[in-house]
Amino acid sequence: MIEDITRRAETVAEMAPGDSVTVGVLAGYKSRFSESPPLNNPPLTYLDGAEAPAYLLTNGKRGIGRGTKRKTESPVGDRRTVILVTGRRTLCLIGKDNDDDVIEIPHEAVADVTTKSGFRAHRLALRTPRKMYHCWVHRKTDKKTLNAAAEFIEAHQQDSPDAIDGDDTANRVMYRGRPVAPQDTDENEDSDQTTYYRGQPIDDSD
Repeated sequence: MIEDITRRAETVAEMAPGDSVTVGVLAGYKSRFSESPPLNNPPLTYLDGAEAPAYLLTNGKRGIGRGTKRKTESPVGDRRTVILVTGRRTLCLIGKDNDDDVIEIPHEAVADVTTKSGFRAHRLALRTPRKMYHCWVHRKTDKKTLNAAAEFIEAHQQDSPDAIDGDDTANRVMYRGRPVAPQDTDENEDSDQTTYYRGQPIDDSD
C-alpha cells in the first residue's frame, strides 16, 4: 500500500508545473520544511481519481483562518497543514489527533484571490460570496510559488461565483470524515460562522 502511494506520488509530482509538489509530502512521510508526517493520512489520498495538484503549500501551526485571520482551524501536536491547489479546487488539510479536517474551496466559488508576504508567514486569501479563507503558508515558501498558485486559481475563476450544492455558502467542510452542512450566515464575508455537526455547534476557535 505504501509503495503504491509513493509510486503514484512520484507520477503526480512529475506532472506539476513547479517544484512545490513533492513526493514526500504527497505520500505523507514528511512535511515540506520538517521531517514530521503532516497528516494522519497521505495528502494524496484526499484527491479524487485523476485529480492532481498544480501547487502544494504547507504551514506549521497557523492552520486555516475561516472568516477572519484569527478564527483559525489549526493542526495539533506535530501535525501540519497541507494546501493542495488542483485544477478544480483548493483543498486544505489540517492534521488532527485521529482524523484530518478538510476544507474544500472549489474554484468556481472564489470571487477574489490575494496574497500577502510576511516575516513570520505568508498568506493566500480566497474570498467567496459569503466568506474569506486565510490559507497561511510557511515563510520559507518562495514568493513566486505563492503568486503562481494565486494566478492559477484566478485562471479558473468564474465571472459570477457559484453556490455549492444549493447552499448559500461557498465551501464544503468535513469534520471527522463526514460532511458538515454550513448554517446561514450574515452577508458580511468576515463575520464569524458557526458550523454544526450532528446538530451540535463545533468550536473551531484557536
